[in-house]
Amino acid sequence: MTPVLLDCDPGHDDAVAMIYAAHHMNLVGVTTVFGNQSIDLVTNNALGLRQLMQRDFPVAKGAGKPLVGERIEAGVVHGKTGLDGAELPTPDRGAEDMHAVELILRTARAHRGELVLAATGALTNVALALSVEPKLREWLRGITIMGGSTGSGNVTQCAEFNIYADPEAADAVLMAGVETWLVGLDVTRRVGVGAADIARLRQGGRLARTMGDLLDFFLQSLKRVQGIDTASLHDPCALVPFIDPSLMEYRHTGVRVELAGGLTRGMTVAELRRLGNVPLGYMRPSPPANVHLAREPSPRLLPHIVQAMLDFDATLT
Repeated sequence: MTPVLLDCDPGHDDAVAMIYAAHHMNLVGVTTVFGNQSIDLVTNNALGLRQLMQRDFPVAKGAGKPLVGERIEAGVVHGKTGLDGAELPTPDRGAEDMHAVELILRTARAHRGELVLAATGALTNVALALSVEPKLREWLRGITIMGGSTGSGNVTQCAEFNIYADPEAADAVLMAGVETWLVGLDVTRRVGVGAADIARLRQGGRLARTMGDLLDFFLQSLKRVQGIDTASLHDPCALVPFIDPSLMEYRHTGVRVELAGGLTRGMTVAELRRLGNVPLGYMRPSPPANVHLAREPSPRLLPHIVQAMLDFDATLT
């Protein structure tokens, strides 16, 4: 199975991503970053989820603030703990006595050429790891990210939360020269559980029931805050290229992050034009392709993710 390290900020959809990764891949570690709540709270959530999943992977706490500027958080959606809606079991052990960056580097070194680094929060830890150890670019099989949007944003009209939380880190990662997959808000909003899916989870085993309760809280929050009627499973979508590539269509293209714009800071600017082989005149040429950009989810993707949560209980004692 493909080894994956999940860098995340649990978070309801991060919780689903942890289960989805552990069910279909070899989840060899989890690192945490600020975002859906403070770094201490999201790390506690990761530890509680590990206990719920009865798996033995290391968890390491990472960056509590962005490279530049002030920290933002999404407690208005994810609740006061960052993972409201159900009580997780008390962890039987804590986080590793090392920073997330060190765990990323140790794990990549141990799985050279094989490790997938999946980032579903701010990209601060990933940018720091690439800066500390340039060889990380060679050690990774790839980086896959939930972040950005080629449509509307959620923090601003054009900026998505994970990228806006640390735009400098995000741009550094996209330009690092590692093969990268990016799935944005414009795609992940179309992959969401509704009331019927939640009812089905609540008919499952202990883990599935817990996830049903968590996702019901998430659904009600999103209805209240964003006026939508499904709980978007943003983060597990980042894992798709390494679980079943047929579940998502991609386009290899150029993507950068806007760092300076007063109205557009944190926006992911993607090349979506189709330029012919003719003199461009006033038009700027396309930038180099640096990202596999998600464009269209398969109708099979949502059932695939939900089934993983239902099936996971069979692996528990």
